[in-house]
Order: sequence, then structure tokens, then C-alpha cells
Amino acid sequence: MSLHDDALARLEAWSAPSTEQERLRERYVAHLRTHPDACDRSCRPDHLTASTLVLSPGGGHVLLTLHAKARQWFQLGGHCEPGDTTLAAAALREATEESGLGELELDPVPVQLSEHAVPFCGTPTSPGERPVHHLDVRFLAVVRGEADAVVSDESLDVRWWPADGLPDPQPDMVELVDLARARLRA
Repeated sequence: MSLHDDALARLEAWSAPSTEQERLRERYVAHLRTHPDACDRSCRPDHLTASTLVLSPGGGHVLLTLHAKARQWFQLGGHCEPGDTTLAAAALREATEESGLGELELDPVPVQLSEHAVPFCGTPTSPGERPVHHLDVRFLAVVRGEADAVVSDESLDVRWWPADGLPDPQPDMVELVDLARARLRA
């Protein structure tokens, strides 16, 4: 099964937690059905990405990265790569690369979807084309062990934050943390 096939199957089967998330799920599925390259960063103006919200074992803390280009605190994640076979594997690879943590237990079921414009991911290639949008599929991982996170080349900082004390509590991030913590408690 290819990464594209995995993404399509995973999102077709996913139960969205809200009406807005269902709308995004349908959009992602439609994009995957019409774009065989939907998981490649070269797919324009939209492509799928994979990310991971890393929680402490009890869910009280969240590991976030201060993204070097966006200058904002985010969950760990990024573009799918040619060697990725599943969205979950891409999300875990990105989380491991960006945090240096090797003991992450990933839940392979997505937690949240988020579509957002990414102006630094390439400029429009034709007149009237809008900026690139990431169709992000977000997963949950729990750290196991005592390893310290390290800062990667893509980050300015990586730090644990209280789940109820996020550094820049954007609604999308607050929803992600709430959904992930609820999943952890379930």
C-alpha cells in the first residue's frame, strides 16, 4: 500500500469529532481522490502534511517547537517524504527528527485535521494562484522515558509547556490539545 492509499483509507474511515472536522475530512478525501500526488510537497496549491502533538504520560504537558520560519509555537510535524509508507509513520518520523525523542508511543488514529495557508512553502507559480495550503493530519504521541528534547535545524526552540498554559493559545492549537488529552483519558 502506498502512502497515498494509506492516507485515503485512513481518512475515509476516520470519525471526525465535530461538524467542522467532518467538513475538512471530506475536503481531504476529495483532494486525495483527485490528486495522486496529494502527499507530495510538489502538489500545488495544496498537499497533505503530518504532525504529532507530544504529551507527557499524564497529559499535563505538551511538547512544542518554536518554528524557525513561522516564528510561532506548534506541534511537531511537516512534509511527507518519499520513504514514508503511512501518514502515522510520517508524523512519528517528523516528531522524532524535530524533538530528538526516541521513545514516543504514537496513536495511529488522527486526532485533528487543520488546513492552513503556508506562505513560506512556495510562492504561487501562476497568476491568480493562491498560496500553498497544508492539509495537516495531526496525531497524538505520548513520550515514554526520561530523554530531554533537543532543538532541530527547523526550530528555534523546543520546550514542554503546561497543557493549560500554551505560549500562544490559538483556537486551532487549543482544540488539538483538548482533543488529544480527551483521547488520552479515554
